Amino acid sequence: MALHLPKYKKKTLEHSLAKYMRPNYVYIPLINAGDTNITVLVQKGDYVNKGSIVGRRKGTFKIPILSSVSGIVVGFEEHICYNGEKVKCVKIENDFKDSELNVKKSKKITDFSKKEFLEIIKEKGIIGMGGAGFPTYAKYDTKRKINTLIVNAVECEPYITADQILGLNFTEEILEAIDAILTINEIEECYIAVKKNNSELINAFNNHIGTYLRVKLFLVDDMYPMGWERMLVKKIIKEDYDRLPIELGVVINNISTIYAIYSALKYNRALTERTVTFAGEMLKAPQNIVVKVGTPVKEIIESIEGYKRAKDITFIAGGPMMGTSLPSDDLIITPNLNCVLVIKSPVNELALPCIRCGKCVQVCPAKLSPVIIKDNLNNIETLKKLNTDKCIECGSCSYICPSRLNIRECVKLAKEKIKEVR
Repeated sequence: MALHLPKYKKKTLEHSLAKYMRPNYVYIPLINAGDTNITVLVQKGDYVNKGSIVGRRKGTFKIPILSSVSGIVVGFEEHICYNGEKVKCVKIENDFKDSELNVKKSKKITDFSKKEFLEIIKEKGIIGMGGAGFPTYAKYDTKRKINTLIVNAVECEPYITADQILGLNFTEEILEAIDAILTINEIEECYIAVKKNNSELINAFNNHIGTYLRVKLFLVDDMYPMGWERMLVKKIIKEDYDRLPIELGVVINNISTIYAIYSALKYNRALTERTVTFAGEMLKAPQNIVVKVGTPVKEIIESIEGYKRAKDITFIAGGPMMGTSLPSDDLIITPNLNCVLVIKSPVNELALPCIRCGKCVQVCPAKLSPVIIKDNLNNIETLKKLNTDKCIECGSCSYICPSRLNIRECVKLAKEKIKEVR
């Protein structure tokens, strides 16, 4: 059973896509897909260009971390990141020249070889921009035959419209990138998954999709969490997979990632900026803004008229269902941060004892038993048997709970406990 959630998307779509591109300093977080095991490649006093590598992830996926401005490295500071934790950042003083290395309009973007394609999207730092931040090149760097590309334009969480506004403003560019990805990787078909009641986005794609014969729209119900990869694949391909979509020959990217691939192929541009939804009833002017990676959120909010009031405010990195609650607006923009939500602090209602209603089990898209997991936090072997690590942290269990139990946080804690003993 999926959830029907309130949308709260109208306010941010009333504004045209804005830009905030001139921070005095940026703070480039040394983190990728939750991994802070980063080799730092700059030191205080170094000059960097926009797109210069300031660090590189160690381990399996050696994805680069890039400067979003040109200027001088003035030091290192810790700031809060999308996961709610303080992360070491490279502090760079912006010289406002935006000088870039080797940036030019490239050859026709369908003419790249598969090897060139992988190298470009790897070295330009392209990652999944919907939350997890998984390196995009790794999805395509496979010996399996890729049959289907699914472009996720569902954006099922309330408030968030960053992908939608990109789809509306850059429809042709997104289709051009999709066509290039299909051609280079010899992929047979692409489905752009859009909610069936999102008429504006449907019309935008339908007005341009005619010449792209391998690309089709796939309309899905306005349910949560319809944007979950496993649910999308099941809906479109009619099959399930064990661990990864590539088992079925499927790759999934969201709109923001597709647009980043377009910029990398077309102009040789690194992922140094992204569109972020700034939403919530405590902002004076909620809207979507193109911002540089490493920009302090506080600075961006000040540029759009600030808060309605300065107290009783709750900050969330991400959406209200899967996002992370923060103690303040000391948050830094990362490539995978799609939303900053500023809402009125909720009244702290006391949680009641579980009434064993089973609603959390009914709504869990991963078919888990969230409340049973919560009850077995200190029993690692039972947590393993309950498939706790398959939780996608969608928050449906907490949302539906009549006793106001924060079940999602309990299951997240259970997942962490399992990781610790592995």
